[in-house]
Amino acid sequence: MMRSLWTAASGMTTQQTNVDVISNNLANINTTGYKKETAEFKSLFYQTIQENSYDNNGNPKPTGIQVGLGVRNSAVTSQYTQGTLVQTNNDFDFAIEGKGFFMVRTQDGSIGYTRNGSFGLANGIEGVTIADSDGNPLLDTTGSPIVIDEVYNPSRISVNEYGELLYTDDDNAQISIGITVALVQFNNPGGLKKESGSILKETDASGLPRLEHDDYTLEKSKIRQGYLEGSNVEAVDEIVNLIVAQRAYEMNSKIITAVDQMLQQANNLR
Repeated sequence: MMRSLWTAASGMTTQQTNVDVISNNLANINTTGYKKETAEFKSLFYQTIQENSYDNNGNPKPTGIQVGLGVRNSAVTSQYTQGTLVQTNNDFDFAIEGKGFFMVRTQDGSIGYTRNGSFGLANGIEGVTIADSDGNPLLDTTGSPIVIDEVYNPSRISVNEYGELLYTDDDNAQISIGITVALVQFNNPGGLKKESGSILKETDASGLPRLEHDDYTLEKSKIRQGYLEGSNVEAVDEIVNLIVAQRAYEMNSKIITAVDQMLQQANNLR
């Protein structure tokens, strides 16, 4: 009976983590570029009660007797499926169609990756840069911050689906200014480390970033100017998952109550 107490307790612990993951998904349902997370489970060790089992006639059965000792959380994985594109008409809002990530230079000087394409113009020492809401500059294919030269009017800058910055002159002709927004892909995006502000960091699990501009084996992503990618969280699915997790939590708690009652009866035996 003590075994079942700890088994049920492990079930309650894992379902609590599952509810935490679901609540984070629902909290970020309107976060630009957010990717839903899923809690995964794995069974714990099995205790062998009897290596070989026999029927009433002494004939061996094909299986022994093993009892599971519960469950644990094995991973929390992100689902990098495409989110819905939402039109904003902001010239420096960029949405990605495909598997790519934007590159930004974070405050500590390292490179971060994000699907959040909500950018704006920031005045810096070097000039006008394209940066996110935290002031992290967007990087080009050379790994340098995108700086718009003072000879160009930023209101006339546009970005095509390939990430090239174009300038519309007085004759309404579009000319390239020689800068391309960098998009990278990872062999295992689920291995990226999550930071605050929708920033992701490279890890050994994710692998090295692969620049789409230089890697011709990759399927190229497309940039949509004036759009943002919404989160891929489906509210109905998360509510259903929440109900399932809550019921599983309740069932494990009832097991603990039942075992407690059995132990109480055993203690009262004379």
